Amino acid sequence: MVTMSTSKNTPSKRSTKKAYHHGDLRTALVDAGLVLLADRNADDLSLRELAREVGVSATAVYRHFPDKHALMSALAADGLRQLSIAQHAASDAAGGGPRGFNATGRAYVRFALANPALFRLIFSHPSRAGKLSRGDDDVPDAMAFLRANAVALAPTGTDPMAIALHGWSVAHGLAMLMLDGQVPVDESTIDAVIDRELGQPAPGRKRRHA
Repeated sequence: MVTMSTSKNTPSKRSTKKAYHHGDLRTALVDAGLVLLADRNADDLSLRELAREVGVSATAVYRHFPDKHALMSALAADGLRQLSIAQHAASDAAGGGPRGFNATGRAYVRFALANPALFRLIFSHPSRAGKLSRGDDDVPDAMAFLRANAVALAPTGTDPMAIALHGWSVAHGLAMLMLDGQVPVDESTIDAVIDRELGQPAPGRKRRHA
């Protein structure tokens, strides 16, 4: 498993067994699933194991998630929500604009490396999690944020969707190369690749000319 100094965005890595007593069982199940994903792939997660971790019967789990597909959809949606939060925070910290756009790309890669199983689930599970469509308002916030940034930054006569797809492709491609061990995990490499491809140096760094 890839490791980085970046802290995980999932709930604290601890056993959730017997942690549920009352209240929102669905949320408790999702939280437990996210904790389990910190240690394993989504394929290895089962509804019965989740029931044991939370301390409820399998029947109780099935009331909220009739099958594993439903659970995976919920986990992917929550993962995308976490990614959106990380990207918004990175953009705000960089001051928005072109620097903020680059910051969202760096945050994307670092989120993937800190949460490999969850990241793979987000974009491999058959759901609407990664949808990015022109003119469609029914998209997850992380995708809407990417599209809005591209629209705001696109030069006159440039297709914003091309900019959005380029930025997404660069960040996603680098993340997958690092997750698959094709490229060494290195903080400076993340900065250098995003800087070069998205066109704005990170704060405190000078642009390098080819």
